[in-house]
Order: sequence, then structure tokens, then C-alpha cells
Amino acid sequence: MMTPSQTQQMADNAQLPRLLRVAQHLSEQKDVPRLLDALLKEVLYLCHADTGWVWLYTDGRPRAGLNCLCRDGAGESDAVKEAPQWFRPLADEADGAGGIVEQCFAAGEPLTVALTQTPLNEVDKALLAALAPQAKGLQLWPLYNHEGLVTGVLQLAYDKPVPRNLQRLGEHGHLIFQSLLTYGGIALSNLSQVQELKDLLDAFIKVLAQAIDAKSPHTSAHCQRVPVITEMLAQATCDDQALFPDFSLDEEGWYELHVAAWLHDCGKLATPDSVLDKSTKLHTLHDRIDEVASRFATLRAEIQFAYEKACLLNPADEPVCRQRMEEDIGALKEELAFLERINRGGEAMAAVDQQRVKDIAARTWTDAWGQEKPLLSDDEVYNLCIPRGTLTPEERQIINGHMDVTLDMLGSLPFPRKLQRVPEYAGGHHEKMDGTGFPLGLTRDQMSIPARIMAIADVFEALTAKERPYKTPLKLSEALGIMQRMRNNDHLDPDLYQLFIRSRVWRQYGEKHLDPVQLDVEDGSAFL
Repeated sequence: MMTPSQTQQMADNAQLPRLLRVAQHLSEQKDVPRLLDALLKEVLYLCHADTGWVWLYTDGRPRAGLNCLCRDGAGESDAVKEAPQWFRPLADEADGAGGIVEQCFAAGEPLTVALTQTPLNEVDKALLAALAPQAKGLQLWPLYNHEGLVTGVLQLAYDKPVPRNLQRLGEHGHLIFQSLLTYGGIALSNLSQVQELKDLLDAFIKVLAQAIDAKSPHTSAHCQRVPVITEMLAQATCDDQALFPDFSLDEEGWYELHVAAWLHDCGKLATPDSVLDKSTKLHTLHDRIDEVASRFATLRAEIQFAYEKACLLNPADEPVCRQRMEEDIGALKEELAFLERINRGGEAMAAVDQQRVKDIAARTWTDAWGQEKPLLSDDEVYNLCIPRGTLTPEERQIINGHMDVTLDMLGSLPFPRKLQRVPEYAGGHHEKMDGTGFPLGLTRDQMSIPARIMAIADVFEALTAKERPYKTPLKLSEALGIMQRMRNNDHLDPDLYQLFIRSRVWRQYGEKHLDPVQLDVEDGSAFL
């Protein structure tokens, strides 16, 4: 027959494996709600408590206090729910206005409360009425972090008198239990710090993206919209079992893609505003078309002066001279309107229009010092003859250089292992499947699926963007037609493009982010 001490020793030995499993379970949790759920589940069992909740310290602005996270009941829920209406500010702690939670937090010592003997303040009364109306007793335990500071309070409610000791933990129950809470508090503190750093990184990334978009009103919101399309297409790729049966993203993979999508254009911070903001072909610090227009005004004045002079010399020729003047002025107006039109850029400029620019440039005008000069300078002719868009080849090279800067910036950052592919994902959205893209000239086989997804997202957002001054916003039919040709020319991944069309990502995005007039396609099968 065993002695009482032997019996107790067996009980202690029986609980040891459970406590070790609890410690391991707590260390495996990756977010605060799951950690609190695991902690509360074990605490409710070990203490024979009926329900419980945790008060977590938050040092938010403009106030600091304790937020409540609760569990519905012992063993009845696998999730901890936040009760945001329960917030206990700590500013009034010194004047004694706090309740039992504030007392435990300030003292850093366990506290047992018999509800029949202890008066409660209004906050505690309301909380118990909502979460534990049958409670007869309470027990509060402080939670410590690795620095020995109290970071929260564990509050247990009993529908019976609070037990005097923790029978399930043996004679050293309180010591073991407090050690368990300390372990849980440290794990909670570590997770909280990781989450705070993650929140800081997210905020910094979004501020950086907003700065890039604010740098140029013509690409505003681009850095914010590309992640939307990227994540929509990535989700469709994860769901697809035909073309991409082996592709999936776990929680860490999704976050890595999220960071890359937000940072994909960070190199544009180094792009000169004069190039990034070049809304017309003649734009530098301002649109030089106004200078060209002033020269046309000078020519018009010369034509009118010649008309008046001819009429004075030979009044009988006035009707003929007037007709010639009106024809010459009409020709000037038409030529200026032509230059203003092509100055806005577009998808293509015909060779005949380029020749007409050169013919106009051959005309001369007289400046304020009486010197004759070409109507258009060589640089103006060069810019006005840009065949597509508003950028010269040299300026386009500067724009393309933002990818080199992006790779340099991201490559210099000490990304942790879970984010090591961010530079590769973000740096590949201008690559083409045939290897003719930039900055590295990668082929399809050299690119990861997320990088190829971002290439499609970047193109689609740029084509449908409403802020580009050199072109009207493309309708879905126009944008999808261009992307179809890019697929045919081996610029976009053919499988991802097919999935992009079949999954209707283009339509779902358009309904939320494009103008109704752009939504001219309902069935995308014609663009497969």
C-alpha cells in the first residue's frame, strides 16, 4: 500500500508530461489569439475554472490601458474573441478609482475575490454580467514578460467558491502554475513584439508606396493597386488544379508576396521628376508647347502686318489680300492644333505625321532681336516625333533604370529567411517570357510563378489606370486586347494569362477600381 507522499508523487509525475506538452504547445503558436486560446484552455482545466479571460496591456496613443480577450467557456471554443468594448484606462490608477484588475496589474501579485464579500466597481459588474453572470468567485493572476514587467492579467471566474489550492498540480501547485503563466507571458510578449515589428514594417512599406505615388500624380495609386491584382491572381493560381496543381502559398508565402507587391516600384524614388512626370512629349519643367504656340502667334502677327501693309500700298487688292491672310492664318491654326495633338502622345504615331513635324520645323520665325530661327528646335522635333508615349529612348532608359535601383535597394536590405524572395518577386515585373525584358533579361523558366504574376498585374494596372495624362483610360476590351498580343509575342506567361482571363480577375478588379465606362466586356473568352 502506497503512502500519501508516494500517492502525491505519482500525481505529480502524471501531470509533468501534460505540463511539458502545454509548454511545447504554447511555444508553437504563431499569433496572439491562438496563444491565448491555448493558455486559457489549460488554465481552465488546471484551475477547475468555469470561464476566463485575459486583459492585455496596450500602450496605444492617446491612452494606455488593458484590452479584454475572452473565452466563451471551458472547452467550448477553440478561439479567443476580442471584446473591444471592455477597455480599462490606467490613467486613474493613482487615485484609487481602479477595480480588481487594476489592483492585480499594479501589485503584480495573484488576487482571489469572493463576490459575496468584495464590492466591485461598475466596470467589473458590467463585465461579469456579460461574461460570467453565474460567477461566485474570481481569481486573478499577473502575466510577466521577459523583462519581469506585468503585461497583462489572467482573470478566472468560478460558479462555485474559488478552490484554496490547485489540486491537479500537487503540493507545489501555485509555484508550478505561476511558472506556467510566466512562460506563457514571455511567449505572449515575444509574439506581441514580433507583431509590432510586422505592423511597423507594413506601415513603413505602405508609407513608402504612398510616397512613390505622391511623387507623380500621373502614376498615383499604382503601388497600391498592383498588390490588389497580384493577390487576386495569386489566389486564383492557388485554387487552380489544372495549370498549377502544385502551386500554393502558406501564411508566410502570402506575406512575402504582399511585401514584394507593395515594394515593386520602390526604385522610382530615384527617378527624376522631369522624367517621371513627363505628361506630354515637350514637357520638361513645364510643357514647352506654350513656347511653340507663342512662335505661331508671332507668325500670325507677321501675316496680319503683311496684309495691312499690302492694303496700304494697293487698297484695290484688299479682298485678295484678306483671303490670302485668312488662308495663311487658317493653315497656322491647323498646324498648331496638329502639334498640340501629337504632343499628348499615344499608342502609335504614323510616319507621315513624323514627316509633317519636320516640314513644320523647316519654317522660320523672327525673334525679338530680328533673327530668323527654325519654327521648331532640333530637340523639339526629336521629342514630337516620339513614336509611342511621351518618352524618348534616353528617358525611357532612365525610367527603366528604376528596376536596377529597386534591385539595389531591396538587395541591400537584410530580409529574414521568410522574406528572402522579396527582391526576386519585386524585381521581375518588367521581365518578359522570351528574355527581352529588363533589368536582367530573364526568361520564363528563370522566373518564379509569383514574379510572373506580378508582371501581369503591373501591365493590367498600367493599361487601365485613369491618371495617365498622355492617354485616355483604356476600356477592358482595349486592355485585354493589348495583353493578348503581349501573350502572343511571348511577353506574358501564357498559362497565367489564361488563368487571369478564365478566373475573371480582370472583371472583379474592374468592378471595384475602374470607371463604369471602362467595363465594356462581360465575357472574356474572346481574349483567350
